[in-house]
Amino acid sequence: MMSQDSLATFKKRKIILGATTTAFTTGSLLYLNQVWFKQYTTSKFHFFNDNHEWFQMDKVGHAYSNYQSARLMMQAMEWAGSSTKKQVLIGGMSGFAYMTVIEVMDGYSFGWGFSSGDIAFNALGSGMAIGQKLAWNEQRIQLKFMYYPTNYPAYNPTLLGSDASEQFLKDYNGQTYWLSINPSSFMKEDTKFPRWLNVAFGYGAEGMLGSGNNDKFKFDKNGNPINFKRYRQAYFSLDFDLTKIRTKSKVLKSVFSIVSVLKIPFPNLELSAGKFKFNPY
Repeated sequence: MMSQDSLATFKKRKIILGATTTAFTTGSLLYLNQVWFKQYTTSKFHFFNDNHEWFQMDKVGHAYSNYQSARLMMQAMEWAGSSTKKQVLIGGMSGFAYMTVIEVMDGYSFGWGFSSGDIAFNALGSGMAIGQKLAWNEQRIQLKFMYYPTNYPAYNPTLLGSDASEQFLKDYNGQTYWLSINPSSFMKEDTKFPRWLNVAFGYGAEGMLGSGNNDKFKFDKNGNPINFKRYRQAYFSLDFDLTKIRTKSKVLKSVFSIVSVLKIPFPNLELSAGKFKFNPY
């Protein structure tokens, strides 16, 4: 039986979690409406097949967003004393429900549409987090994100963003998504392999001024020719799983978990346009 003090603590945590989740959901939807949907007029609900666009960078982004939403919400619900069943059904599916709302907003936007591909990758991301929770009660394989600013938005600020806050979301040229695997989690308990060390495989793309091609962007605003080659990028690097660092501090544990949405910069090997390239970060 749980003590009265524990019940009271978990009740307070549930209230905090509910209020925080509501504030984040409302604020983020308002932000997306401002930087993404506001520029497009509304229309009747319609479907749109965009699976061929952006070298599928947007699809991987959907999987990442849903994975991290499910991971963090399940962890938050565990902190609030919820059962494993509720963590999975409510926390694990919260990201999918949230992204479905955004997809419906896309469906009413004249510039976009409801994408079955987006929904499929949303489900993939949520399923990845839920599956590991049920199988191992931990996330041995994580999806992570990196971003660096590029010069491409200057050639098409309407689509790639006119300022830093928009470019972070819209400029796929500067985004990289990583599959970060913790080898020690698959080894024996007494392994000498560092528990905080991961191996990571990244995916990115560059040279994209438009979604499907650059045909509309032959010249810049000064009339100079533009000839950017569109290409995919594959990466291999090492990573750090900060959640594996042993500490008694609950604050540090929370910080480590939140920071884990990002891939820590580290030297990596890139394969793009048929050539290997070493990057110092």
